[in-house]
Amino acid sequence: MTDPWVALEPGADPAERVRVLRHAHETFTTVGAVPRPVRSVVAESWRRSARAGVVPDGTACVELSDSDLGAYRAEHPLARLMPLFRELLGTFAAEDEQLLAVCDAQGRLLWVEGHPAARRRADAMNFVPGARWSEAAVGTNAPGTAVALDRPVQVFAAEHFTRRVQPWTCVAAPVHDPRTGRVLGAVDVTGGDGLAHPHSLGFVQAVARAAEAQLALLAPPRCAADTPTLRALGRDEAELTVQGRRMRLSRRHSEIVLLLSRHPEGLTGDALLCALYADESVTPVTLRAELARLRRSLGPGLLDSRPYRLTVAVEADATVVERRLASGALTAAAQAYAGPPLPGSQAPAIVRLRDRLARGLRTALVARRDPDLLADWAHAPWGEDDIEVWRALATVRPTASVRSRLAALETELAVPAARARGWTGGATYLQRPRA
Repeated sequence: MTDPWVALEPGADPAERVRVLRHAHETFTTVGAVPRPVRSVVAESWRRSARAGVVPDGTACVELSDSDLGAYRAEHPLARLMPLFRELLGTFAAEDEQLLAVCDAQGRLLWVEGHPAARRRADAMNFVPGARWSEAAVGTNAPGTAVALDRPVQVFAAEHFTRRVQPWTCVAAPVHDPRTGRVLGAVDVTGGDGLAHPHSLGFVQAVARAAEAQLALLAPPRCAADTPTLRALGRDEAELTVQGRRMRLSRRHSEIVLLLSRHPEGLTGDALLCALYADESVTPVTLRAELARLRRSLGPGLLDSRPYRLTVAVEADATVVERRLASGALTAAAQAYAGPPLPGSQAPAIVRLRDRLARGLRTALVARRDPDLLADWAHAPWGEDDIEVWRALATVRPTASVRSRLAALETELAVPAARARGWTGGATYLQRPRA
């Protein structure tokens, strides 16, 4: 191949190429070696698929039901681009018995449209809206691999890792948020061997670039300085930025500002008192004095009372993680998670937030089974003793170091004297006490 990103060069015999690829696929799934004729991008994807535990005879799982799917994609940024995708690719796909598909950044299909006969065939392998088609779920495929690599990709016939997808050829390109550069998902065309051509790769890439330009027009970039932000993840003293001014807050002030940022409607003195103090003997006078000090630190006009509230909308990093997690953007949520919010705080509301955020992320990571995301969590300070995540990681990436760490954690759980040696925590989540 002169171009490693093109699946089938002009003039090549598709039938012969399919024969070679099927033999290569059987060799890899049998002995783990990738024969030379396989493109490097495909060989690397096969290896990632195998490490993720994908089985060649498996199929995609449908994760979003009709009601959940409708609500999720209505809020997704790519929803605004569907008229453009249909205009540029819809007719082309329908006339050639092909499919137009759009997935999110986690490889979940949001829309699958096109020729009725092609859709019926695709239904048989769960290439349907709501199904997860990431590499970690079904192996090498154009939309999942395009998202994984963050670049346009073409997958021809038996280059697909899952056998039931091998009669198809697909080409996909990622679509990015024009403001942040973050991958929003991918646009894909799936059909027959005719798609294995340099022109189809360039065409779908051009559609993706047109989509990004459309997004830029629909949502012009905002100046970061216009949005007040609060950084509280992984730090005991939060940093508040308002109109370019950075303020390092005390621990108590950090707790108050974080809580008020989550309640733009405001909190009464009684509600704030219960949220901040586990000790019921603390009086409202103590809270009012703390709020008076906070008002002086923030400067005039930022903190109002009756009820207590911030006069500007503040974007807290913990809230960003929650929002991404709720929308299904797990990769983006995990990347934004810099640690537990205000980890030294004992304020009841902060403790609940901290536990809820960690539990939601951990549950989603274990369910996703993405080896890279699991490894990032397991090797972070807050995940080094998280046995549930280490067990999940050991199933998808059973390296010697992972198995060794898991064995050590399981030994600690099995020894009743573990608590006496300074360990605290539940049956599946160990955590060292703070110094």
